[in-house]
Amino acid sequence: MSVIAVYNLKGGVGKTTLAVNLAWSAAMQSSRRTLLWDLDPQGSATYLLRGESATKDGARAAFTREIDPEKLICKTAIDRLDLLPADKSLLGLDQFLFSLGKKRRLAKLLDQLSRRYDRIILDCPPGLTPISEQVMVAADLILVPVIPSPLSRRALTDVMDHLARNHKGHGAVLPVFSMVDRRRTLHKAALDGDPKWPVIPMASAVEQMAVQRLPVGAFASGAAVKGAFADLWRGVERKLARTKPS
Repeated sequence: MSVIAVYNLKGGVGKTTLAVNLAWSAAMQSSRRTLLWDLDPQGSATYLLRGESATKDGARAAFTREIDPEKLICKTAIDRLDLLPADKSLLGLDQFLFSLGKKRRLAKLLDQLSRRYDRIILDCPPGLTPISEQVMVAADLILVPVIPSPLSRRALTDVMDHLARNHKGHGAVLPVFSMVDRRRTLHKAALDGDPKWPVIPMASAVEQMAVQRLPVGAFASGAAVKGAFADLWRGVERKLARTKPS
């Protein structure tokens, strides 16, 4: 089992879009038993996959050990893709984890789920918080979506600096250009500066996800952005294969 976290200090950079579409690729493109764990109290991934908590405040209860996380998992409309949904109880999760002093609670919960899944994808909340610290410890690969702009690039630098200072031996980091418009001079210059980074273009199919409540690949088979997600997923699998056995 491998854990892929989609994380950035900044919000609004396409994090949930990336997580949901990569989860689809893992399940459909690679036929992996896949779990998408929505750790963001906003619950955008949960909404897009039509999920809901099986019990009130269940998302936080998985961390308090009041509820077995496996009992909170729900099926999605996509073969081999399950969801561990978010709810508003996650708003208090950081304070709870800090007071508890359990720095590897997430890692232990992921280990518990490892027998059921080949790939677990974490849709992480923005910011540098106790839950993001646990993600950095637990993830085999950290994807950082970066809009081609100075502020988004600065956030990536801050993430890399924090990892170097505080998390020696952390999982591999893969920056991904997101919401790219090649007609913009600033975007084109950023891509020219880092030509090896994967690129996810701005696309109407991505905007339609909130209407269809499905990943792009499930309703827009001819969209160019679907190919971009597929290429990115192939790169993720190659990177995982280099760091741990399949």
